Amino acid sequence: MKNADTAMYHAKSQGRNNYQFFKKEMHSNAYERLALENDLRLAIERNEFILYYQPQIEATSGMVVGVEALVRWQHPERGLIMPDTFIPVAEESGLIIQMGTIIVETACRQLAAWMAEGMSPLRITVNLSTKQFRQSTLPDTVADIIARTGIEARLLELEIRETAAMEHPEETIRQLKRLNEMRVQLSIDNFGTGYSSLGNLIRFPVSRLKIDRSFVSKIEMYADDSAIVAATISLAHTLGKEVIAEGVETEAQSTFLIHQKCDHMQGHFFSIPLEADKAAEFIWNNQLYHETAP
Repeated sequence: MKNADTAMYHAKSQGRNNYQFFKKEMHSNAYERLALENDLRLAIERNEFILYYQPQIEATSGMVVGVEALVRWQHPERGLIMPDTFIPVAEESGLIIQMGTIIVETACRQLAAWMAEGMSPLRITVNLSTKQFRQSTLPDTVADIIARTGIEARLLELEIRETAAMEHPEETIRQLKRLNEMRVQLSIDNFGTGYSSLGNLIRFPVSRLKIDRSFVSKIEMYADDSAIVAATISLAHTLGKEVIAEGVETEAQSTFLIHQKCDHMQGHFFSIPLEADKAAEFIWNNQLYHETAP
């Protein structure tokens, strides 16, 4: 029974809708996953997470208008761990909810610190997991964080994955409306990778759509992908929503997006994700204006 249970978890890790036969090496994988989950619980208690910030660029000016907060785990023994390693474990174990709250608060505190130094207002974006977004207490949690950190609600943007938004549309609309009433900015992440209903998309009170990097990366190679990107930008603007393209890595991709009137861009062509101090330096050198520090 224990071996069958191990095989079941392995099947889940492969994306579900499949079956797996038990193999001896699965034991070591299971032990490693359990050890990672236990370490993750300690990491939450000790707040071992670090946020990196990737600048978001306004297409028309080339200036920084926002940053996306991206989490890393500073493990005391294993060093810096990338999210692909621990986020799936956090989601399966339910730890993602506590971790998500820490990430939102850390991002908001960093924005407050930057603005206290005289930096001009900019949007800070945090990606929500599906479980985190489905929590009925999410709006209250976000409101509490905004109150404690002192930032303006309009400067916080929460990203919801397209698949999560479309899974339960009515529930999604209720949750988005509660957040929108607080003046928090909302966007749909990974747009184009799921199966969006145009009717639901019109009803969602979101201000931005983020074009998935899988389309952006193929702009130069495949006409179909460039057509999808162009059509997405046109559709979003027709619906009164802004567009941001992620994963921009070449000048040709940037030029195409500017020509298609994409609003914002993000990717290694402009900057890799940066630690807070380096991100601040990049922002200071690439903002349109600055306010005088109080």
